Amino acid sequence: MGPVPRTLELFYDVLSPYSWLGFEVLCRYKNIWNISLQLRPSFIAGIMKDSGNQPPALLPRKAQYLRNDVRLLGQYVQVPMHLPKDFFSVILEKGSLSAMRFLTAVSMEHPEMLEKVSRELWMRVWSRDEDITEPQSILAAAEKAGMSSEQARGLLEKISTPKVKNKLKETTEAACKYGAFGLPITVAHLDNQTHMLFGSDRMELLAHLLVVFRPG
Repeated sequence: MGPVPRTLELFYDVLSPYSWLGFEVLCRYKNIWNISLQLRPSFIAGIMKDSGNQPPALLPRKAQYLRNDVRLLGQYVQVPMHLPKDFFSVILEKGSLSAMRFLTAVSMEHPEMLEKVSRELWMRVWSRDEDITEPQSILAAAEKAGMSSEQARGLLEKISTPKVKNKLKETTEAACKYGAFGLPITVAHLDNQTHMLFGSDRMELLAHLLVVFRPG
C-alpha cells in the first residue's frame, strides 16, 4: 500500500479564466502528485466584496494585460482559451451566480460529475463565447458533460433552494477565511499545516511544498 494522498482544495469560479487554467493543471497532476483534489465551487463576486478587491477588468491597463496573459497562458497550458467578444459584459454584468449554484448542486448530489460539468461551463464562456447565465445554457453544458436531461433539470430546479444557496455561501466564506481576495486559490493541507496559494501560476511552489512535506 502506497502513501495516503495529501488533500488539496481548489476554490474556483467559472467566471475566472485563471481558475480554469489552475483547474486543468491540478486535474492533470493529481495522480502524479498523489493528491486528493477537492473541488470547491465558490462565488468570486462575494470574495471580491468581502476582501475589498476589484476585478482587474475595471482597470484599463490590467484589462489589456489580462487579455494577452490569458491568451498566452492558454497556449502554454494547452487549454483552448478564446476571450469572449463582449468581455466586459461577461465579467462585470452577466456574472456567474446561477452557474456556481448549479455546480454547488452538482457537488452535493453528483460529485463524480463536478469536474466534467465545471470544464464544460468554462468551455462555453472562455472558449466558445457562449452564455452560462440562462437555464437552457446551463442545461446544455451539463448534458454535454454527460449528465442526463433528467439529472440536469432536477439539479437546476434546486439552485434557488436555501440548501444550495447556503452551501455556496459557506464555501465562499471558507475561501475568505483562508485569506482569498480573488480566485482561484489552492489550499494544501500538509503535515498539520495549511498553505493557501493564490492564482494559477503557483504550481512550482505547490510542487515544492509537496516535496518538503512528503510523508516519511
